[in-house]
Amino acid sequence: MTQAHKGFSKLSKEEKIDWIAAHYFSAPEEAKALIKKYWNTDTELQQLHDEFIENTITNFYLPLGIAPNFLINGKNYAIPMAIEESSVVAAAAKTAKFWSKRGGFKATVINTEKIGQVHFTYTGDPEKLYAFFEILKPKLYTATDSITKNMQKRGGGILDILLKNKTDLLENYYQLHATFDTRDSMGANFINSCLEQFARTLKAEACDYSDFNETEQNIEVIMSILSNYVPNCTVRAEVSCKIEELNENPAIDPMDFAKKFLTAVRIAEIEPFRAVTHNKGIMNGIDAVVLATGNDFRAVEAGVHAYASRNGHYSSLSHATVENGIFTFWLEIPLALGTVGGLTSLHPLVKLSLEMLQHPSAEELMQLVAVAGLAQNFAALRSLTTTGIQEGHMKMHLMNILNQLHATDAEKENTVHHFKSNTVTHAAVVSHIANLRK
Repeated sequence: MTQAHKGFSKLSKEEKIDWIAAHYFSAPEEAKALIKKYWNTDTELQQLHDEFIENTITNFYLPLGIAPNFLINGKNYAIPMAIEESSVVAAAAKTAKFWSKRGGFKATVINTEKIGQVHFTYTGDPEKLYAFFEILKPKLYTATDSITKNMQKRGGGILDILLKNKTDLLENYYQLHATFDTRDSMGANFINSCLEQFARTLKAEACDYSDFNETEQNIEVIMSILSNYVPNCTVRAEVSCKIEELNENPAIDPMDFAKKFLTAVRIAEIEPFRAVTHNKGIMNGIDAVVLATGNDFRAVEAGVHAYASRNGHYSSLSHATVENGIFTFWLEIPLALGTVGGLTSLHPLVKLSLEMLQHPSAEELMQLVAVAGLAQNFAALRSLTTTGIQEGHMKMHLMNILNQLHATDAEKENTVHHFKSNTVTHAAVVSHIANLRK
């Protein structure tokens, strides 16, 4: 029978495992053995992993794969991807090879502005609040000098601070809306530290502002927090070539392929049910690189999908055109990434991934990540509009099915050979293995 434990966080790691195994598993010793099987034998490395989060009991592994042959802005890259989904890395690598023969990918950072807000309520005359803000604004910069000093040395810092009146949406609700440049760090801790100081200064200065009455002086700060929606921290990635160069498959006319491809993109631009899956495919590539480089894929996901809805309906993140015989495929997305701070200096495989990418700046990483997303989208659309998505995906998924069936090495070899010329489905693989075992 399951039960609560009021002091769980105070238990040792072994005690946590013993308690979890005893109360939540039908075979406690088997559960404990599996948990400990994934511990790292390097005790120092294991302790490092244990201290990343709270109540750690073991490690949860994901494969780290490599998609080579990415030609981006004239430079070759092998891109690390941490992901469990079959065919993602293979699709990215195939796309990279395809476009490396057609000029490669072009990527450009459009802007790097990040956002944070102090949310507060104020009861009183809005004009008096705006007058107060004009006096307050320079004091907010001064109050955060000690926080921003090092960031300013690197060319970053606070870009601007605005007072926003949101009372039409929520009674008495206002914001200090601040923009930041955090250079090569993602900047969450820096931004939040600045915002919390803004809040303290706001409250203190309001209490001393003589034009406020007692009620107006009583500003209540609700919260101070960065935003993961960064519509002005964006990057563009694109590929282009002459239509006749879209000739990978001689059985498919390049112009027919281009027209069908454009229609598929257009459908994702106007149909939200398709757009969600279309964009999920883009995020297969983006998340895998974001995770491999120690960045926050949840923040990236949230910001990207908000951006996809910025015009009032959810739409495709990528776009395509054919003009004057030239096929162009591109995307523009918001990406708040960092190459210093956080896990980038702690996680050994993150450091390895960043070295593999030739120690990119945050702006360079934005470009690489955007390209990975575009490559993944191109691969998916090419499959969807030609052979169908399942042919390639199921062949990559074949080994997962065989492992589920506990196939021997000989059975795997025989099955892989069989399905080189047969359609892979779960039922077909089960049937083939059953026949082998008769």
